[in-house]
Formats: sequence, structure tokens, C-alpha cells
Amino acid sequence: MKLIFELGVEGRGMTLMPECDVPEYQLPEERSEALHLPHVSENELTRHYTALCKRIHGVNDGFYPLGSCTMKYNPKIDEDMAALPGFTQLHPLQPIETAQGALEVLHTLGSELGEVFGMDAVTFQPAAGAHGEFTGVLLIKAYHTDRGDTARTKIIVPDSAHGTNPATAAMCGYQVVNIKSNDKGGVDLDALRAAVGPDTAGLMLTNPNTVGIFDPNILEITKIVHDAGGLCYYDGANLNAVMGVVRPGDMGFDCIHMNLHKTFATPHGGGGPGSGPVGCKAMLAQFLPSPHVEEKDGKFVFAAPEHTMGQVRSFYGNFLVVVKALAYLITLGKEGIPEAAQNAVLNANYLMQALKGAYEPAYDRICMHEFVLDLSKLKKETGVTALDVAKSLIDEGIHPPTMYFPLIVHEALMLEPTETEGPETLDHAADVLKMLAQRAYDDPQAMHEAPHHTIIGRPDEVKAARHPVLRWTKA
Repeated sequence: MKLIFELGVEGRGMTLMPECDVPEYQLPEERSEALHLPHVSENELTRHYTALCKRIHGVNDGFYPLGSCTMKYNPKIDEDMAALPGFTQLHPLQPIETAQGALEVLHTLGSELGEVFGMDAVTFQPAAGAHGEFTGVLLIKAYHTDRGDTARTKIIVPDSAHGTNPATAAMCGYQVVNIKSNDKGGVDLDALRAAVGPDTAGLMLTNPNTVGIFDPNILEITKIVHDAGGLCYYDGANLNAVMGVVRPGDMGFDCIHMNLHKTFATPHGGGGPGSGPVGCKAMLAQFLPSPHVEEKDGKFVFAAPEHTMGQVRSFYGNFLVVVKALAYLITLGKEGIPEAAQNAVLNANYLMQALKGAYEPAYDRICMHEFVLDLSKLKKETGVTALDVAKSLIDEGIHPPTMYFPLIVHEALMLEPTETEGPETLDHAADVLKMLAQRAYDDPQAMHEAPHHTIIGRPDEVKAARHPVLRWTKA
């Protein structure tokens, strides 16, 4: 298949842009070569991108059990709300009195997220999850610095934590202290007690964790850290399992980042945009990024927290993502939010039980919204790896689950069915996975060579990541 730049004939084109309503400006002629823009008709353009659509697999194409990412179907009403002209035609520099509706959206969603997750203040500046992590740990750092407690140089990160947590702590200037999990997939309390001390700045943890386990000792965990003088940061990657059921703030966490693009109806893919709002307890609110939205004398205004860390992003985050999230919360309401979480947990346990006998769960206990399979035995007996199973699923019309994560499970497949799949889909997925488990014994070579029916088979993913070709050049 040709690239769009390789299509068309010189002089061919179309008229898609509206008539220019601002003064035209002639750019300086400093370019040494032509732009090489495609000369295509509207018909050619639509056919090209329709053909590309047929080569992808999204949530509208079939089952998408990508663990820890929540590739779920999102109500299209959220997209409709974000497409309203009053939102799409905003400019970040227009007078604040002309953007009261937008500021009300930010203020309303901040209050509702704070209520759902037990936080006193929320900022929407962070552009995505890792950015929210960074902001959350900076809050912890600002808190200790403000108190003159400069001896706290270490962040504790369990080995089951989200993979970005250690990098975030290091970027904030902290030394990372890893602690092991116990045999049930939770935090080893003895290891935690041994790790904390006067140099502990905080703990980074997600609950449920990356193996899909809700730690029954969570109150003891946060107490151990608090008793040592540290703060507790909650990674919101797995909020889908607990939203509306239990609040991180009530578990003992002091700050949290949320992923609107995972939990609150903003589709994944394409590199964004996302949103990683950060919530915190009252004692950390004074350090939040500037500006934030306040209501004053019946109007919404931007204000700066007393000891703000400053901006972590230009203007005020990805606004239309916030609109979608608010529409999602309002649509589901007080009853729908916990029901979505409960259905996510139900679906995960249903699928995990259906796969028993064919695959071994990494932790054979009730899971939350996702679970991890350990294919070490299958690999030992057949040579078929987790990668082989994942690639074979593509031929069956099912998107692969997360592979080789978390690292504490060596041949890991992480599956997250989400709350939006029905039992028929889950039954079909279970049947396909069990069929592949048998094929591993009957015809392992076929699985080593999968996928067989895709345009691209098994590319060199390391080479593609390290040496990407991002720009087309004319031959």
C-alpha cells in the first residue's frame, strides 16, 4: 500500500478548507525544497484512509483485552459534547469572562473527581498519566521542602508497581527503593517496614496493583509510611476497578493522578491527547500547579495556589478531554460509576475462571479488573511463548493482551476484559485462547510463525523503536 504522499497526479486537488476570514500572510521563502504535498482528489483521499482503517484493530472491531490500559468502548455522547462549538471554538487567551462555561466544566469535574476519589483539590494541567505522576511526586517533594525536611531522599516503589513509577521518582531527584511482593501478590509488609525511615519521602503504589490484586493490607501499608513521616502517592492506572466503590483518599493516600483517557471515556490511541489530572489532600493543595479554577463572587476565575510549583504545562491541560470525562460522569451518575467498576471486576473473574485448566493464573485468587496468566509451564513443555500466543490471537480477530508485564511474572499475559464486554464475547475469547493452548502442543511451529493473515507479520520491534522512520522523502 502506498503512502498518501505517493498518490495523486500533479495539479489534482480539492477544496475542503473554508474561505479565509483573516488577513493572509506570506511566509518568508526560506525553504530550499518543495513541500511534496500530495495532489489527490477527495475521492482518492477518502479511499486511502478507508483502506488504512481496514488494517487496524480498535474497540469497534472486536475484543481488545489490553491489560492496564482499558481499551473499552466509550459512549459517543461524550464525543458529541466535546464537539459543541462553544467548546471547540475557545481560545486560551480570550477574556476570562467569555469562557465562563469552560471554567465551570473544569471546576465541576474537579469537585466531582475529588468526591469520587477522596481528594480535596484537583488540577487538570498534566497532559497524561506519566505527567500526572511527575506532578504528584513534585507535590510530595514540595511538602517536605516547605517543612525544611531535606533528609527525605528516597521513594519506595513495590516491584508490582506501574512501570513508570521508578522513572518518575528518579526524574524528581529521588533514590528509588524497590521492595518485593509477597506470595499472594501484595506488598511484603516486613520488607516495607525494613525500607522506611527518616530518609523516606514517600511511597508510590497502585491498588489494585499490576497483577490485578487489591492489597488487603492497604491501610497498614499507608500507616507504615505515614508513621515514618512519608507521604503516599496513588497511581491511578487501575481506578476502573474501584471507582465509586472505595476511595484512595480513604485508603490513606495523600495524592493521586487519574487517567481520564483510561477511566473516563476518552479513547486511547494515536498518541493522544490524554489527560492526567492530579488530586491531593488539603495540606498539599498550596503546592498545586498554577493556575487553577476557583469560584469567586458568582464567577469562575483563575487563581494561583499560595506556594505553587508553577506551570507543568502551557495553559490548562487538554480541555476537550475534560469535557468528555464530565459527560461520562454525568451520564453514569452516582449509581452507574460503581456499577461500571463492579462489572469490570466481574468480567475479569469470569474470564479468568473460564481459562483455568488451559492456563495458569500468576496468582490463583480473586482478581480485580484484570488478571495475569503465567505461561512458563506452556513454554517449558511446548516451546510456545507468551509472544507466540499473543501473535496467534491476531489471526483470530482478537487484539493481543499486554505481554511480559509485570516483570515479576516471566511469561506474562495480562488481560483486562473491561466492563463493556458481554458474556458472549468473553466466552468466545476463552474458547479461542483454549484452542491456542492445545495448538501449542499440536503445532507449535504454526504459533512461532503467527500471525499468518496480516499485512505485517513480526517486525523487528526493537529496531523500529530505536531507529524509526518518521518522515517520508521522495525517492
